[in-house]
Amino acid sequence: MNITLAQAEKMIIAAKKKSLAIDTKMNIAIVDAGANLVAFARMDGAWLGSLDISIKKAKTARFFDMNTGDIGGLSQPGGPLYNIEHSNGGLITFPGGIPVKNVNGEIIGAIGVSGSSVENDHTVAAAGVAAS
Repeated sequence: MNITLAQAEKMIIAAKKKSLAIDTKMNIAIVDAGANLVAFARMDGAWLGSLDISIKKAKTARFFDMNTGDIGGLSQPGGPLYNIEHSNGGLITFPGGIPVKNVNGEIIGAIGVSGSSVENDHTVAAAGVAAS
């Protein structure tokens, strides 16, 4: 099962709404279960450098089926996933990427958000997931 374009668009709308509520501009990426980009939005004025980061956060969350912030904790020096960010063509291991599950708990894709602090990135991504 994959996330649909309609679901992805709904998630982007919710993430943009949350971003506006916290007064920030974000890049928002949604990938399907195969980590393929389904939908993307770059809010007016969002950092150009965060475009790639948002997509990589979404892919990272799907590749490992966990929040990117959790991977970050495991990838610190001495951690079990140390240096994992160098795999798969480059991963992002700080908050802002979250897997998306269907009503049966199966992962159908992921969202990645970048453009502010990692706390804000995670908050906006969570708002997107809540709308799925």
